[in-house]
Amino acid sequence: MATTQAKINLSGLARSLVQNKLLSEHEAEQAFQQSLKNRTPFVSYLVENKILDSRAIAETASMEFGVPLFDLDALDMESAPVELIEEKLLRTHRALPLVKRGNRLFLAVSDPTNHQGLDEIKFHTGLASEAVVVEEDKLTKHIEQALDAQDTSMADLMDADLDNLDISAGEDDQPKDTDLDVDEAPVVRFVNKILLDAINAGASDIHLEPYEKSFRVRYRQDGMLHEVASPPVNIASRLTARIKVMSKMNIAERRVPQDGRIKMVLSKNRSIDFRVNTCPTLYGEKIVLRILDPTSAQLGIEALGFEPKQQEDFMTAIHKPYGMVLVTGPTGSGKTVSLYTALNILNTPEINISTAEDPVEIQVPGINQVNMNVKTGLTFAEALRAFLRQDPDIVMVGEIRDLETAEIAVKAAQTGHLVLSTLHTNDAPQTLTRLANMGIPPFNIASAVLLIMAQRLARRLCEHCKVPDDIPKEALLAEGFTEEEIPKLKIYKAAGCEHCKKGYKGRVGIFQVMPVSEAMGRMIMEGGNSLQLADLAKKEGIQDLRASGLNKVRQGITSLEEINRVTRD
Repeated sequence: MATTQAKINLSGLARSLVQNKLLSEHEAEQAFQQSLKNRTPFVSYLVENKILDSRAIAETASMEFGVPLFDLDALDMESAPVELIEEKLLRTHRALPLVKRGNRLFLAVSDPTNHQGLDEIKFHTGLASEAVVVEEDKLTKHIEQALDAQDTSMADLMDADLDNLDISAGEDDQPKDTDLDVDEAPVVRFVNKILLDAINAGASDIHLEPYEKSFRVRYRQDGMLHEVASPPVNIASRLTARIKVMSKMNIAERRVPQDGRIKMVLSKNRSIDFRVNTCPTLYGEKIVLRILDPTSAQLGIEALGFEPKQQEDFMTAIHKPYGMVLVTGPTGSGKTVSLYTALNILNTPEINISTAEDPVEIQVPGINQVNMNVKTGLTFAEALRAFLRQDPDIVMVGEIRDLETAEIAVKAAQTGHLVLSTLHTNDAPQTLTRLANMGIPPFNIASAVLLIMAQRLARRLCEHCKVPDDIPKEALLAEGFTEEEIPKLKIYKAAGCEHCKKGYKGRVGIFQVMPVSEAMGRMIMEGGNSLQLADLAKKEGIQDLRASGLNKVRQGITSLEEINRVTRD
């Protein structure tokens, strides 16, 4: 019965791919159902999962539906009227404006049978929409390039606009007056330049550090800190005060840590939030700004770096009606992005989602987000109690820190709610014993926890400059590779070029995705420790972080040196 339903729901393009023998009927049905489950366009799913080549799909679509085939790389996108379509529509319907002629708008699409998308764009633009077929991978690349170009360019902002950026703050009390001239033009321009340079460099954090005879500015890029500026130490107090004013902190108070927030509007389509924290040191206040880019949680499940089996297990768990999914790892390992990727998949008008966070890092429409405030008594436990009286379907708890929060979260998972949360442990098996050590009865752990995912972030090798690495056979065996695979193994290392930072650009997730099986549940109830659970997980075919990392080395995504850095035993 389910198979018949899948056949009926296959789109015109899916049927054409089957008729042209590019896909079997079973493969098409499976891919179509999985793309619906992942809320990913059908063609995107085929290309991202390397099921079909994007050129073959485009040629079939053009031939079958009589739509012209076009090479996107041949067009100068600077003249394309991208501004006619909102970013959300552009991303949702995967349609890129190419040319406007009179009242007709020619759109580059990879699936010309997406009539709903073309009709919606026609409604919003008031123009007749005509499809032109292009290759999916080129479409993805040019959509991102077009949106980046649409944003205010950093080069322009470095000039006159540096003084006039649209920057606002949180809702804290207004700062007290001070004798520091924090609004003088050079200070304003320098601080704005630091923020913009950090965004442009893809940094995750900005550190401003005062010392006795120097002042240092560092960015954290791809998980590593790099010094980028060393302004005169005599302006340190003015730079610090300027940032405190922007984030509406009390600039007269220098003895205690403070928290604030800055919002920078770069264009009508893009704004960036900064979470700001000050900490008194020997020679002044150190300031750290965490850059919160909402687009980081809209990457899609494929962009995280899962192996196929890991992604399938994760997707199965988050689509369960109740139970607990836990993500574990150190600070900065991408736990929040993983959870929000799941929430974006689940976020539909039919589902009530509430989150308790300290603080809310990524703001998402359609999700009820609550900031913790210990001063007023709003803790994770109190927020969870309130959520359970708010008719929730899915609850996300920023972190399980204590027994009270853990007990309420487990109870929620057992009473018909899906609970997502994080814990600070080294790997997935240790998470189960950590819950037991906190005081949760083993039976409740076994019955409530669906899946535990440990993760790390490793730097990606730069595609422009990575070079083969010559490692002796004995060293490869010691690292965990097998005798059989070594002759064909091709390992790369970092080199460095103008496109990257020391041979690396971007990051990829390394995961241990462990569904809690019946055998694990029995072992937990029998008081099994983390080593026994780890052995059982291995027998069940679950890759640990090290094995997952070595897969990324085999695929040429990262280096062995980097995997050793992030998965030290």
